[in-house]
Amino acid sequence: MSTTFGVPWPEFNDGITYTDVVSASDSELALIDYYSSKHKNSAPLQGWMQRISNGQIKVDGTVVTEPKTILRAGSKLVYHRLPWAEPDAPYLLEILYEDDDVIALNKPSGLQVLPGGLFQQRTVLTQLQWRDKKKHCSSACQESHPVPVHRLGRGTSGILLCAKTKLAKTRLAAYFADGTSVVGGNRDADMKSRTVRKISKIYRALVNGILEKDEPIGTVQYPGVAKGLYVASASGKPALSKVAVLERNVQGGHTTVRNEET
Repeated sequence: MSTTFGVPWPEFNDGITYTDVVSASDSELALIDYYSSKHKNSAPLQGWMQRISNGQIKVDGTVVTEPKTILRAGSKLVYHRLPWAEPDAPYLLEILYEDDDVIALNKPSGLQVLPGGLFQQRTVLTQLQWRDKKKHCSSACQESHPVPVHRLGRGTSGILLCAKTKLAKTRLAAYFADGTSVVGGNRDADMKSRTVRKISKIYRALVNGILEKDEPIGTVQYPGVAKGLYVASASGKPALSKVAVLERNVQGGHTTVRNEET
C-alpha cells in the first residue's frame, strides 16, 4: 500500500538571499549604482533605494543603509528578498517505492520540483527536506539528503525519481543523461554502438490540433514561468520522441498520445 507525506505550506516563505562579489571593474561604484545597473530587471532605481534603506543589503556581513556607500573589489554583497506569499500549490506526495538509495514519488500537477521564480519554498525538494529532518536518523544515515534527479514540469503529473545518497544521485543522473546528446548528426550510426538506455521516460499527453511537422525543442516566454516553456521552436535544439496515438476525439478536437523520449 502506498503512503503519502507532506506538510501544509505556511502563508509566507522565508524570503531568499542573493549573493554577489564585487569585481575589479565595479570597484568604486556606489551601492545604489551597482544594484540599479546590475539588477535593473529586478527593480527600478527607487525600488533599490527602498531596499537599501530597509536594511535588506549587507556588505561584507554588515547591513548598509547608505545608498552612496562606495564598494571595493572582492566585497561580498548579500541582498535579502523579503518573504512573500507564493501561489497555491499542492503539498501531499505519494510514495510509490522507497529503499535505502532511492525514492519514487507520484508528483501531482501544480507542484514545482525545484526552487525557481515565484516558487522558492513550495516545491518537491522542500517537502523532501522537511521529511528528512523529521526522521531522527542515527549518525549512520546523516548522509541521506533526498534530491530529485530529473525534472517534471510544474503542470505535469507523474513519477519523479529522487536519490537518497550521493552515489545514487551520480548514477541516476548519468542514466538520465545517457542518450540525450546523440540527437542530430549521424544519429543512426551512433545509436548502433549504444546499449539500451537504463531509464526511459514515457508521457501521456492531450494534444490540441494535428501535429503537421517536426521542429526542434526550444523555449518561449510564458506568464508565470521565469525561464519560459520548452516547446517546438525553430531556434531550439534537435530532439526525437516516439509518439503513438492512443485515442482520437474528433468531436472534441484533441488527441491522446503516448510519447517516449529516445
